[in-house]
Amino acid sequence: MQEKLLFDSHCHLNSDSFDENDVLEMIHTARDQKVVQILVPGYDMKSSERAIELADNWQGVYAAIGIHPNDANGTTDEMYDQLREWAKLPYVVAIGEIGLDYHWDTTPKEVQFEVFRRQIALAKEVKLPIIIHDREAHADIVRILQEEGAREVGGIMHCFSGSWEMARDCMEMNFMISFGGPVTFKNAKRPQEVAKKIPLDYLLVETDSPYLTPEPYRGKPNQPLYVRYIAEKIAELREMDFADVCEITSANAERIFKVRNPFVSM
Repeated sequence: MQEKLLFDSHCHLNSDSFDENDVLEMIHTARDQKVVQILVPGYDMKSSERAIELADNWQGVYAAIGIHPNDANGTTDEMYDQLREWAKLPYVVAIGEIGLDYHWDTTPKEVQFEVFRRQIALAKEVKLPIIIHDREAHADIVRILQEEGAREVGGIMHCFSGSWEMARDCMEMNFMISFGGPVTFKNAKRPQEVAKKIPLDYLLVETDSPYLTPEPYRGKPNQPLYVRYIAEKIAELREMDFADVCEITSANAERIFKVRNPFVSM
């Protein structure tokens, strides 16, 4: 087994919570601990542009672009046109995070549906995978993905919180299942049970920094370095070697995003 290189498949280095010095320190600290690849997803136009800037400036950092359901109000045709142009950049590797959020009452469901569907169509047009945000909207997420033919491009179920049955439906549509900090929580029985069952070819790990910090740092701001604790927990749950989880989840992320690790000789 080679070195335990990790890929944080979902990390908001573009968050307003982080300044330039924070980002610099987090990337260097993560790389010192072999977290050498990071996907930065957008959630509105500003954060998508910031994700692109980070990917342009840092080898091993990649961008996703998209409009989060909580930011879907006021979406215009010009925004979709801009996303389409950004999608041509070589370090833009996915559309996301997009989806549905029923927890926060900020955007009417009809608006969320329209923006979600249009971005799935855009992903199919530009031939990029989709990163799905799903909060308390499991049935509608699966239904819309099926209706819009999202299987054509596939993608990632970010920070998966659904049932095993939902996971199977998503995998049938070529979606990988990604686990974040909640899988390390003591009361997270359902994510842990699902994490035990996911076929290895569909398994990913992520931090969702600065949110959802895993044990043992729960309650503090999250950062890419902490993806190792999620991988360690999954290794424990599945009775696997940590090194194998690192290798498998990194290879899966590279496959879905169609990238190669620039630090393989590190």
